Amino acid sequence: MKKWPLMACVLFSPMLVTNVASATQNTQIDSFSKAKRLLMQNVYNKTSMRKTVYCDAQFDEKKQVTLPQGFNDSLYTSRAKRVEFEHIVPAENFGRAFKEWREGDKQCVSSKGKAYKGRKCAEKVNHEYRLMQADGYNLFAAIGSVNAYRSNYNFQMMSGTKSDFGSCDFHVEDRKAQPPQQARGLIARTYLYFDVTYSQFRLSKQQKQLFSAWDKQYPVSVFECQKAEIIKSYQHNSNPILEERCAAL
Repeated sequence: MKKWPLMACVLFSPMLVTNVASATQNTQIDSFSKAKRLLMQNVYNKTSMRKTVYCDAQFDEKKQVTLPQGFNDSLYTSRAKRVEFEHIVPAENFGRAFKEWREGDKQCVSSKGKAYKGRKCAEKVNHEYRLMQADGYNLFAAIGSVNAYRSNYNFQMMSGTKSDFGSCDFHVEDRKAQPPQQARGLIARTYLYFDVTYSQFRLSKQQKQLFSAWDKQYPVSVFECQKAEIIKSYQHNSNPILEERCAAL
């Protein structure tokens, strides 16, 4: 594996995201459970890599979190000290592109004969959905309570906000979420990757403007580049957004 310097970032030439060649999709991992297991075994298997995406909190091999000093753990208390894997692009954001999510399927009937739809049905019936759900480029370790609080809300900037988690500057209001500065570039590049990779997902003009700005304002981190290289090694598809940003590291 390429040896990255301990602390490095890169300012890239301003370019339109639409000029990036479409990425190849995940065709290898179609199980969300397997995707999480691979992340723990290959990405988060070293102490230096075990930091949560929003709050930069350390966690151990058993996914037990050491909460940052001043962290507000009064929200979703039962999930505050454990790591969960967060879809940066929420499953619902791309899941609704699939008929099984919106309408259900004849195979989606419970043992009691009740029809169901949504994520459970899409995961059961549609292989393409499962591949998107298990894409490791979109999955990051997060404090469970922050993951729960974020829900499937879109990210945006808000004015005059106060952190809902104390020292972890994460805020939710009116079904929108504002993440800490340290996570904004990573978030942006994950959304941009999904936008150029999967036809079932498209950013709105407003979202693309926001994420393009965050991408430029918050340069790529060593962690992002290391994680992307590991994901590519076992998922076997490239992430052109990160490959370009990481090239100069």
